[in-house]
Amino acid sequence: MAPPPPSDSSVDELQRFVSEYYGKQLASSEDLKTNACCAGGAPPPWIAERLANVHPDVESRFYGCGFPIPHGLSGARVLDLGCGTGRDVYVLAQLVGSEGHVSGIDMTEEQLQLARDASDWHAHKFGFERPNTSFQLGYIEDLKSLDIADNSLDVVVSNCVVNLSPRKDLVLAEAFRVLKPGGELYISDVFADRRLPHQIRHDPILYAECLGGAMYQADFVDLAKTTGFLDPRVVSSGVITIQNDSIAEKTGAARFDSVTYRLFKLKGLDAQCEDYGQLATYRGGIIGAESVFWLDHHHAFEVGRPERVCANTAAMLSQSRFAPWFDSVGTKDTHYGLFPCEPTLAAALRIATGEAAAPCC
Repeated sequence: MAPPPPSDSSVDELQRFVSEYYGKQLASSEDLKTNACCAGGAPPPWIAERLANVHPDVESRFYGCGFPIPHGLSGARVLDLGCGTGRDVYVLAQLVGSEGHVSGIDMTEEQLQLARDASDWHAHKFGFERPNTSFQLGYIEDLKSLDIADNSLDVVVSNCVVNLSPRKDLVLAEAFRVLKPGGELYISDVFADRRLPHQIRHDPILYAECLGGAMYQADFVDLAKTTGFLDPRVVSSGVITIQNDSIAEKTGAARFDSVTYRLFKLKGLDAQCEDYGQLATYRGGIIGAESVFWLDHHHAFEVGRPERVCANTAAMLSQSRFAPWFDSVGTKDTHYGLFPCEPTLAAALRIATGEAAAPCC
């Protein structure tokens, strides 16, 4: 059973410590004691190209663990939970374009001030007449107090921040509330291979270093489903190495991974993969996925190649912002039983040749 939520006093204490840690104690990402909060590896070229346009002062105080930058964002309204100095916000701003908008929320005023100060610089760099970004001071567990309306956003992203929240249930519930039907929560975060003991979960340094608050991955999946994100999909994952002897001694045998998840707000998804004879064909045209689009770690779609898909995958492609780029065939009128949890043909070819990691169904 997952550990119960902490008391209100513990929540306040943890939030104060984390805010001071990132606002005052850390001058740059080099001051971190482990690589857990910065374990994303090299970005794909389409993200790297846009990272090059981010101000160096913003980049130097980045503390994420991945690249939760999803495809298909043109014109979208996006929210970044725990945006820090705004690095991901400014990458996303280029992808949504001048007609879209990206807002960032963080509880650390020092980081937000740097993000705000850089807004005009970035708008000019991107060739926009005015900034398409905004930043608010607040808590990711309480978006309602920031007047973020129900069903108002296309995408919510988060980069290594959910683990820092002592109330992850509220974070997911608020993200679900503000997303439009068919909207997506796209997060990179640190997860543990077990439920962590009290002494790890309540160690201030381990918590601030993104380890103490890491959820057991199976508990996260259960929480996501309970919240309403019925079919969580892993996009990518990587092992976190703890290159600090004192930290490693505290964490003991526990192992940690940086995992990127995509969670859709869609009604009527099945509890497991079901076969209704449906097909999906990628038309092409998504920035960063000109020839192949990866929905998750084992659903790849080549331009023009029809793929058999389960009903949940069909819904994710036809009832979300991805619908304009896909031709979907079939309904749920006739059921053929369980759908095998195997890679699409396009994914299997790439896994076989080493272009992509093997699936972890």
